[in-house]
Amino acid sequence: MAEVVTQVTKPAPFIEAAGKTYLTDLQKGVGAYKGADLSKTLGPQFIAGLDPLQQQAIGKAGGLGAYEPYLQQASALRGPTAYQAYMSPYQRDVIDTTLQEYDIQAQKGLGSISQDAYTAGAFGGARQGVREAEYQSASDRNRAALQAQLLQQGFGQAQQLAQQDYARNVQLAQQAPALASSQIAGLSTLGGMSQSQRQAELSAQQQLAQQQMMQPLTAAQQYGAGVASLIAGYPASSMQQVSPSPSALQTGISAGATLAGLFRAFPGS
Repeated sequence: MAEVVTQVTKPAPFIEAAGKTYLTDLQKGVGAYKGADLSKTLGPQFIAGLDPLQQQAIGKAGGLGAYEPYLQQASALRGPTAYQAYMSPYQRDVIDTTLQEYDIQAQKGLGSISQDAYTAGAFGGARQGVREAEYQSASDRNRAALQAQLLQQGFGQAQQLAQQDYARNVQLAQQAPALASSQIAGLSTLGGMSQSQRQAELSAQQQLAQQQMMQPLTAAQQYGAGVASLIAGYPASSMQQVSPSPSALQTGISAGATLAGLFRAFPGS
């Protein structure tokens, strides 16, 4: 039977054993990764929710529309009758009392005319009547002017108060949303800082969970890298194998033939 010589190249035994261990660990790592529950490393549990301060800021967003009542009040103060709400309730009493006092003083003036006519011996005469008529006419004009002045004064004061209230409501309409916006901004800033800190903690927890899940596969890959470096440092050895292997009889016959050949080479032996 013909012999077949085979060239076999193998790594060092310890490297071959390490390679087998690496393949076993790699299979285990891949299997663990495929069977892992990804919900433990991914999902909303790793997303930081709104901070309570941020929720307060959202709740105060309605304050941005707090200007509306003030604008409505200001608009009502722009009408032609807006001053009436600011008229003094005592104005009529003040006017009546002032006019009564005026009438009393005016009557004293008529008495003075009568006294002068009596002293001049013209009491009841035409001249006295003319003077009294002229005096009464002037007195009536003055009385009307005084009444108009008092009314105008009350109207001016009421109108001024209405204008002041209008300006106050406009100012409040501007300040209300500004104050609300400032408060919302402050709450949002503080809440955002707290949320960022919480998100950083959740991200760290997520990274740890992912590393724990990948740990078997990562360890196998690192182990494989070490085996690869060993293979580079220890070249594989070669050996020959003869197939089929010679039997003991074949080996003896071969040895005998060799010895016979040697004897023929030296005939004198």
